Amino acid sequence: MSRLSRSDARSDARAVSAGAARCTVTVCRDCCCGTAKVPRLDHQAQLDGLRSSLAGVALVRRVDCLDACEHANVIVVQPSPEGRRAGGRPVWLGLVNDPDAAADISAWVEAGGPGLAAPPDILDLYVINPSRRVRAALDGD
Repeated sequence: MSRLSRSDARSDARAVSAGAARCTVTVCRDCCCGTAKVPRLDHQAQLDGLRSSLAGVALVRRVDCLDACEHANVIVVQPSPEGRRAGGRPVWLGLVNDPDAAADISAWVEAGGPGLAAPPDILDLYVINPSRRVRAALDGD
């Protein structure tokens, strides 16, 4: 659960070493998310688009499984340290299977993300509440 691929772990380490305190956007890609089980979506284009639009703004990482398969595709937006101090908590988004939803996520993160900016109202439709065990594995809460 929430295992980074080796190449993603290397790029994450480079981003963290750059010292930027920013949001982290975790994109699930494994058994359900990012596969043909979610049809009519270019999964790689979604991930590439998030990485491109959030370059220098947020750390975008791909993980193998977030164990919320019934909500594929799952994306978690974790606040920056400043956002967490302002009361922001990780926001889990499920069924992110529309390019417009990814664009809304990017716009929100660019504005500051959890704790610093209100998400676009449309993202309320995507918010999910995974089990405490699943949240703890990623969030560290």
